[in-house]
Amino acid sequence: MAFGDTAPTVPTPLGDTAPAVRTVLGDIAPAALGVCDAHDHLFLRSPQLPGQELDDFGAAAAELRAFHAAGGTSVIQWTPYGMGRGAAELPRLARESGVHIVAATGLHQAAHYAPEVLERLRSWAAELFVAELTEGIGGTGPRAGMIKVAGGFHGLDAHARYTMAAAAEAQRATGAVIGVHLELGTGALDVLELLCGELAVPPDRVILGHLNRSPDLVVHRAAAEAGAYLAFDGPSRAHHATDWRLPEALAALAEAGFGERILLGGDTTTAGARSVNGGPGMPHLLRRHRERLEVVLGKDLVARFLTANPARAFAADWTRVPRVPRDPRKGREARRASTA
Repeated sequence: MAFGDTAPTVPTPLGDTAPAVRTVLGDIAPAALGVCDAHDHLFLRSPQLPGQELDDFGAAAAELRAFHAAGGTSVIQWTPYGMGRGAAELPRLARESGVHIVAATGLHQAAHYAPEVLERLRSWAAELFVAELTEGIGGTGPRAGMIKVAGGFHGLDAHARYTMAAAAEAQRATGAVIGVHLELGTGALDVLELLCGELAVPPDRVILGHLNRSPDLVVHRAAAEAGAYLAFDGPSRAHHATDWRLPEALAALAEAGFGERILLGGDTTTAGARSVNGGPGMPHLLRRHRERLEVVLGKDLVARFLTANPARAFAADWTRVPRVPRDPRKGREARRASTA
């Protein structure tokens, strides 16, 4: 089926209290996610990546077409507030491609923002996150379906602690899962100590991203034992020579009984990395990368990483009533600025 001929993605009817995945076109049954790229980007910009912005609708559409042709049916975009997430374009992309798309709220590391942006958000980040999860990005745009935050290299600075506290507050109000960027794959246990210890977020509401970048099997197992989801994303990065170690790491987790905690993603962050521009892009996850993992782990287990696990990880009970106090003036400011 051609890209433009694909049947529109539509929400799946749900019961009043059934867990659901919140996509940019509405809530769907978790099983409807199908084959899921659990961490990627269709749109992204940052002063840390000058000249490599993901800001072209046509390129995003072509990348989704290639991903769909490889067998993909859903993409979780981890691009948070203020980083060019293209919220207004995501529903159209989902309709035209037939691929479910989940958008994110939240904040990345401070280095990705102008200081005045962070200062403006300091007192009401939790309120913003809840509004984007329950009302819509920009007030009238699609609703976010997850919260994205970030740690630092082997530690957590003041910005990370503040942002994670806001994310925990929004998580308690909505049930949404929190996805955490681990800098070079480090700091996983520090993150869990803060989020699940001090801030009392249920471990199964936390996804630790980029663990493939630090193939520490001891840390991986400790994080899995804590109950968090473990995301191994960004295969074939030239500066992360860990692809060859990944089958061993995943096999060790599966043999220890933690196969249900593993997620896989592509994490395309630059224009040059897109498959339509000659890079591996989103399709690589479901082609060579999946094939390599299947040789060692078997097709059934890898299929679970791509289907059943993300279906559980991104599902939430969205019937909850937000408990974060609302400031109407700040809420208006948030909605005006939050489409980026």
